[in-house]
Order: sequence, then C-alpha cells, then structure tokens
Amino acid sequence: MIANSSRSAITEEMRTDRSILWFRRDLRLLDHPALHHAAREGREVVPTFVVDPALTGPSGAARLAFLFRSLRSLDESMGGRLIVRVGDPTIVIPSLALETDASEVVVTRDYAPYGRRRDAAVGELLAAMGVEFVGRGTPYAVPPGRVTKSDGTPYAVFTPFSKAWMSAGWPEPVGSVDVNWFDSASLVSEPIPEDPSLTCALPPVGEEAAHLRWESFLGDGLDDYERCRNDPSKPGTSRLSPYLRWGQIHPRQLLNDLGDAPGHATFRKELAWRDFYADVLFHHPSSARDNLQPKLSSMVLDTDASARQRFDAWATGHTGFPIVDAGMRQMLATGWMHNRVRMIVASFLIKDLHLPWQWGARHFMRHLVDGDLASNQHGWQWTAGTGTDAAPYFRVFNPTSQSERFDPTGAYIRAWVPELAHVGDRDIHAPASPMVDHGVERAEALKRYREATGR
Repeated sequence: MIANSSRSAITEEMRTDRSILWFRRDLRLLDHPALHHAAREGREVVPTFVVDPALTGPSGAARLAFLFRSLRSLDESMGGRLIVRVGDPTIVIPSLALETDASEVVVTRDYAPYGRRRDAAVGELLAAMGVEFVGRGTPYAVPPGRVTKSDGTPYAVFTPFSKAWMSAGWPEPVGSVDVNWFDSASLVSEPIPEDPSLTCALPPVGEEAAHLRWESFLGDGLDDYERCRNDPSKPGTSRLSPYLRWGQIHPRQLLNDLGDAPGHATFRKELAWRDFYADVLFHHPSSARDNLQPKLSSMVLDTDASARQRFDAWATGHTGFPIVDAGMRQMLATGWMHNRVRMIVASFLIKDLHLPWQWGARHFMRHLVDGDLASNQHGWQWTAGTGTDAAPYFRVFNPTSQSERFDPTGAYIRAWVPELAHVGDRDIHAPASPMVDHGVERAEALKRYREATGR
C-alpha cells in the first residue's frame, strides 16, 4: 500500500493533462473506447501493462507465452512505448501515477470477480491521491448487468437472454485515434518476460493477426459454419477465441460484419453465449468455484487417491476412449481444443469418472490459451448439470457415439492419437482398452444425480 505522506496525494496544482492507460484484456489500438477517452483533447497517454502474479501464477506455459508475445506485438505497434511493471496492481498503479503526475488512470472495465475487487482497491487508493479512476468500454458486446428482465432481475436461461441481448444492441465500432504518447524514456519499464519453455505451437499473436484471422473466416468459413462447426477434423470454427480473450479484436467488430445467413446467425448466437456466461458470473461471482445450483452440492463425487489417478489419465489423454484422448492431447499440443470435443471430454470427466467439474475447469484454465473464466466455468457447469440449464442431469455424452457422429472418418482421432492411425474408419471410434465401462458409469452418474435432486 502507499503510505500517507507528502508524496501520497496529487494536488490540483500538480494535475497534468496526462492519462495512464492501463491495458488488461484489451491488447489493441483500434476500436478502443478507453484509449479514445485517455487521448481526448491531445492529452499525453502513458500506456501500461502490469504483469500481475495473481493472474500469471495459475497460468500454464501456453497461456503465458501467448500473453507475452501479445505484449511484444502491442509494444511494437506503439513504437516501443509500453511501460511494463511486475507486481501487485494496488501498488504498481498508484506508484506510477505519482511517477508520471497523471491526473487519471483509464481502463476497460473488468467484470470478473478478481478484477472487480482489484479495481475497487486501486480506485480507492487513487481517489485518496486525487487521481481519477475511469472505466470506459467492456470486453463484451453488451456489458454484464445491462440485459435484465422487465423486473430488473438477471436472466438464468440463455434463450430469453439472447433475445433481450439482440434487442439491447451494441454500439458501432469506433475508429482509430491520434495519440500523443508520453515520452517514456524517463520511466523504468521492466522487460516483457521471456516465453516459458513450450511443448506446443501457438497461433500468431496481435491485433493484425486477429483481423487477418477474422477476414479469412468471414470470406472462407462463415457460410459453412452451421454445417461444419461440430466436425473437429475440419477448420470449421473461427479460431478467434484467443484474440477475443485478450481483446485483440472486439466482438462488436465481428457483429458489425455479420449478416442474416444461417452461418452468420449461428456465429452471432455463439457471441451471445459468451456475453451470457459473463452476465451469469457477474451476478453470481461465487459460481467461478461453486455450483450455481446449490442443491447439487450434495451429490457424491470421487476425490480419493484413485480419483486422482483417473484424473491424471484423463488429463494426459490416456483414457482408452479415442475421441477423449484426442481432445486432451490437442489441448496439450496447441493450447486449444475444438468446442464439440470440449463438451465430450468434460462429460467424460464428470459423468464417467465422477470427478468434480472444478478439477477439469482448473486444468482447462491452465492450458487453454483462450481460457476465459466466465465461459470456461459455466461451460463446465452446463456439462455438470450444476449451472444454467433447466434439466441437465440426464445429459450424458456417449464418447463413442459422439465420435462416430462428429468425426465419422476418424481423421481427428488419427491426427492426435497416432497409435490408432492404422485402424479403419469403422473401428477407430471403439475404445480398445477403456479405463471404464461407459454404460455402467452412465447408470452410476444418473443414480447419483437422482439421489442429489430427489428425482
């Protein structure tokens, strides 16, 4: 904390036309409302990023490498002016405000539980110094908390939320802005950390890469999105999730380009799901770790040493179920997993292995480059039946039939489970040495759900 002393307040006489722009999940320069505000009327802008151990500590190598590469790309786009500091933002940001005599700190609003607590603490410290803490913009098309029922309460089900979300609309993307960057030569900037040792290949990073990816998908993939998005062997999805996660492109930029064709409508719906889960987490911050439906907290789960061994087999892609193993290995190799396969592997962990959804969610957040807390945790809760779905307990994915339906030729399995490359199309979906009997475990899962729900 900053001590109360003669240095701990910026008086009116000391105020400058200087703004700190604190980047977080908005690593871009185009369509950036916070940047527009910070740069208004020619104000000097101090671009800053804080490497926060509270956020980087739980992150795996792929997430960190993508972040650090993204910071280098952002720094390059502003001529090497990015100020990087490592540490607790409640110490770093007020200290930087003193160093630069800034009159305000401008951010894109953060709606996640940790971000809200952090920003409240930073804002309080800055206020005591006479420095304004200003939030402009959001990582979402529609800010969490804005879409409500007529009585002002939040939606708990996606379909009515999505209709209200469409009616609420979103602003047009804002253009570029001329920025009077602060001469940062007098400031200490720590080096952007080196990439950790990687065993996976990452996509290109940065705002330009994000827009190139969108332009490619818009031109070559979106019309077939409805038909191909569930086939993990095809490039049928946008692969934009890492860029959305780090704000290298904004969802309203995508929505602005969409039309009414079936693929466009389906893709728009996926963006609505992203906003919906952010809204649920905003209203229920404890759902990042606890069941949204408390009644299911009494369900019996396996957490002993044997359960840990089963988790390790799942995490490393050695369950004996080809589609599950392919998905887990894809994530370890690339920092990404196809969305259909995410549902399959999640269902297997929860309903075949009877393990807590939190174990899987934590593993995903560590390894996925696109790991978004709201989407990740509530996607897992959707599968677990503890989240927003009205009647989910009987939904148990059969990994073999899912594989036969969505990877009919086995191309996806062969790509990630090379020891099965020689197996024919008909047989490649069947587990050769399964760690569990799916039929038996499905019955056990339903029994446990009925006992917990009284159904």
